[in-house]
Amino acid sequence: MIDAVIFDMDGVLIDSEPLHYRTDLTLLGKLGIQVQRDYLNRFVGMTNPEMWKTIISEQGIARDIDEILSEQLELKLQLLNDGDWTALSGAVELVEGLVVKEIPVAVASSSSLPFIEGVLRKTGLDRFIHRYVSAESVARGKPAPDVFLEAARMLAVSPVQCLVVEDSRNGVLAAKAAGMRVIGYRNPSSGDQDLSRADAVVTDHRDTMRELERLGGGFQ
Repeated sequence: MIDAVIFDMDGVLIDSEPLHYRTDLTLLGKLGIQVQRDYLNRFVGMTNPEMWKTIISEQGIARDIDEILSEQLELKLQLLNDGDWTALSGAVELVEGLVVKEIPVAVASSSSLPFIEGVLRKTGLDRFIHRYVSAESVARGKPAPDVFLEAARMLAVSPVQCLVVEDSRNGVLAAKAAGMRVIGYRNPSSGDQDLSRADAVVTDHRDTMRELERLGGGFQ
């Protein structure tokens, strides 16, 4: 039985990966560094501090990481607030359907808490999702299991009774490491992510509920 569903956010509930790519490419450009979008695909699902620590090392950037992260968050929130961002097709109906069935839901995202809160407000998902955790708030980010284990703790549900919906390789590996079942949501905006470890893969949220019911053997 499934006792709870934990959602990744970026690329699963909102098609925000283009916003992240735009932000990071803009910041790299300001630093005099030109990269292809493919360079950033491997960081999908990772926290911003972990990503920028790697980029700073690889690119030899002589800037304080906290300054970069502050500038990044400011730009992301500006793009989010100014843009016409909505939840992915079927996402609101999916989450609402779970809430109606009294299945606890949470978000476990690699984004910062201010961005998570901004996305939930922008999309109206804050009506249904009241528990969320950032991987920046736990010891290790994805692909470590920490953020999903914390989400399960917040929901007071055993990890083995949780099912995760993820769009990235790092996220799928993190959920499996937590002992959870995983539905991989294939989003072209997230790059060519390896979702082979997922228990099922969907391309449309209309299929996600069916897979949740199939993998969980029904809902409690």
